Amino acid sequence: MKVINVKNILWSLIRQLSNLNFSIFLLFVISFFIMIGSIIEQDQNIEYYKAYYPFINCNYTYISIFINWKIICYCGLDHVYQTWWFISILFLFALSLAACSLSVQLPSLKNARRWKFLNPKISRNLQSQSVNSIKRLDNSYSNMIYSLVSHDFYVFHKKNCIYAYKGLIGRISPIFVHLSIIFILLGSIFSSFLGYTVQEMIPSGEIFHTKNIVHSGFYSKLNSSFIFRIDEFFIDYNFDNSIKQFISKLSLFKNNGKFLFDKTIFVNSPLTFNGLTIYQTDWHISAVRFSIGYNRNIIIQKNLIKVNIDNKICWLCKIPLDDNKQIFILLFNLKDKIIISNENGTILSSVFINEFFSSNGLILSINDIMVDTGLQIKVDPGVLIIYLGFFILMLSTLVSYTSYCQVWITIFANILLCSGSTNRSIFFFEEDIVKVNKVYSLYTCN
Repeated sequence: MKVINVKNILWSLIRQLSNLNFSIFLLFVISFFIMIGSIIEQDQNIEYYKAYYPFINCNYTYISIFINWKIICYCGLDHVYQTWWFISILFLFALSLAACSLSVQLPSLKNARRWKFLNPKISRNLQSQSVNSIKRLDNSYSNMIYSLVSHDFYVFHKKNCIYAYKGLIGRISPIFVHLSIIFILLGSIFSSFLGYTVQEMIPSGEIFHTKNIVHSGFYSKLNSSFIFRIDEFFIDYNFDNSIKQFISKLSLFKNNGKFLFDKTIFVNSPLTFNGLTIYQTDWHISAVRFSIGYNRNIIIQKNLIKVNIDNKICWLCKIPLDDNKQIFILLFNLKDKIIISNENGTILSSVFINEFFSSNGLILSINDIMVDTGLQIKVDPGVLIIYLGFFILMLSTLVSYTSYCQVWITIFANILLCSGSTNRSIFFFEEDIVKVNKVYSLYTCN
């Protein structure tokens, strides 16, 4: 009795999980929280939420009561997609789809493959049906079977009844739709638990390892087996001086210093190795390095400040020459000359890198422009599962357009009764019946 009770409870639970209304409700809840995650900025620091979602004790408003930084941080709305309750809802939705596939879709597919010898006179409750009656003295089972088989029908014959179907693959597509969504959900869960994202801003020529983590899963583990070096960073410009592409050349080493390989990456062309994916995301001009004298014995580095002059982005820094005089270094891009001006805005000269110029009796030269490259290093173990899920979803969508057609034929004496049913594309089903009838008439007349 205990085994029977447990089995009954299990099947009752599966029926509840596979309930269509329950699945739709879960899908609505998931969509709602995804919408919340799109409205509220994710993965920001607490000061950001205090500034944009303040909690004020006096002068309450309806919005500040329900949406303020305290509620956002307490409920995890600042990182919705990594919260335990959102992942639990995804897992429950995956269980609901799996239960529906096991308890509804698979039995339905199994039932579709069974022989269904029916009398057309009692099959009028079928949807999308057609019933025909043909009176001939020379009706033939073998000719009818051949006519159906020649048009890709699977045929079963018993006594004076014939049953045929085709397009069974169209009944499989709902199962694969469920399977694809389960893969997508599981891939998202794996990414949340095991993935992490690192953002780095690295000067050209520097060696670095992953350390600036902006997001990490509950069970993620930082891969510290490799170190990286920025060999070169440069920017490709269009004819109008707008940026066409920014490019970094990376070298990859093991921790013991063994060189593995190098690769040039740019936007939409990342480096992928051993589960790591390195994207080119940003760049920044940070400093200028200049020297004094022809021998360049004195080298000074000054930070550059990004400013907007007449709707043009530029970088500048101030170099004091004495107590009363100073010059400004002005840079608009990395390919044109560098402008040298005084405190009044008068242009004194324009030079390239390593070109000498004089000011206030000093010989100066700009040795280098320090440029940082912005990289995003990402580990996402669930992405392949998600891609597989979407691939299956696309295939199942194409397969779902295949019509599932059924035909019942009964021959009584000189009367042939035929009825048919299809789940879609009634016009094409009628065309198939007409073609079958033509082949049958051709061979039966002869």
